[in-house]
Amino acid sequence: MLISTQAIAEYDRWIDDEIEAVFRQIEGGAAGFSGADLPLYNVLRYHLGVVNDRFEPERSDAGKRLRSKFCLLCCSAAGGDSRMAVPVAAAIELLHNFTLIHDDIQDRSALRRHRPTVWAIWGVPQAINAGDAMFAAAHIALNRSGERGLSADITLDLSTTLHLTTLRIVEGQVLDLSFEYRNDVGAAEYLGMIAGKTADIIRFACWAGARVSGASSEQAAAFGEFGHAIGMGFQIRDDYLGVWGAAETTGKAPADDIRRRKQALPILLLKERASLAERNRILRLYAQDELAPQDVRTVLGLLDAYEVSDSVQLEVMRWHDRAFAMLEGLSLSGESAGTIESLLDGLVTREV
Repeated sequence: MLISTQAIAEYDRWIDDEIEAVFRQIEGGAAGFSGADLPLYNVLRYHLGVVNDRFEPERSDAGKRLRSKFCLLCCSAAGGDSRMAVPVAAAIELLHNFTLIHDDIQDRSALRRHRPTVWAIWGVPQAINAGDAMFAAAHIALNRSGERGLSADITLDLSTTLHLTTLRIVEGQVLDLSFEYRNDVGAAEYLGMIAGKTADIIRFACWAGARVSGASSEQAAAFGEFGHAIGMGFQIRDDYLGVWGAAETTGKAPADDIRRRKQALPILLLKERASLAERNRILRLYAQDELAPQDVRTVLGLLDAYEVSDSVQLEVMRWHDRAFAMLEGLSLSGESAGTIESLLDGLVTREV
């Protein structure tokens, strides 16, 4: 039997309430400034889909919360009480959104989740500040774990590992940005980059959930490896959507990754398969700061000619199958095991 839709919705409420409690805790010590004088935390609420750009209560798309939900589900599946992991799940959600605010600046993305991004409204300097504040809030959230009865030793272990995870994410982002100026990026380098940028936080989420449950170090590590496989498949599916995703579901411009010259798996596979003349043409196009619409159409035509979309989706399936095999090797308990399987299956065909 699967965890009910109502239970998953309850996870969202738990995370919402914990994040709001963190913000109120922070605002309580904000040097005596009022919200009107210091809109910082309302900017964070805007990014999280809690308020609109006038800071009026208005719910909008808060994202999938895949990472934080996997933390709670893995805690339960490993035999623990998922409520114990709520501060960690909130920390994961805040850390992930810190990276999104900064990513939007670096990628010059003016839209996220069908709304203007933080930098597009308040400017780059204040968006950097907002991202920094979200990062700090993540660690404050995690340190609230003691209020749920988690031991100081486990809390310290979680905190240290979250810092290391953040470094892996930043390292991956550095590589991702540097790839835009290189023509010799190979698949192995690409996989190493996404392992840090995307997969490591999902690895942390699954590992942390098991760690909070009281699972052994070996079992928690196995949950982490499961999370790594999820993350790899998730990012490759993201690469697929960055080229072939529909704007009305992704909230981004069509073929946005091509326009921005992203060295993602579709382009790497195309360069491997294209003729020398075609490859040189691609290299000339990618030497520009940004591709014009007709250039984007040219690249899309080549991707279609070499059936790259099918190959990318096969790679997504390969990681899905690997994650599923790992899942079968874990000793899972409770209804959450079935929900994890359902979420895993949904990642293969997701459109957003």
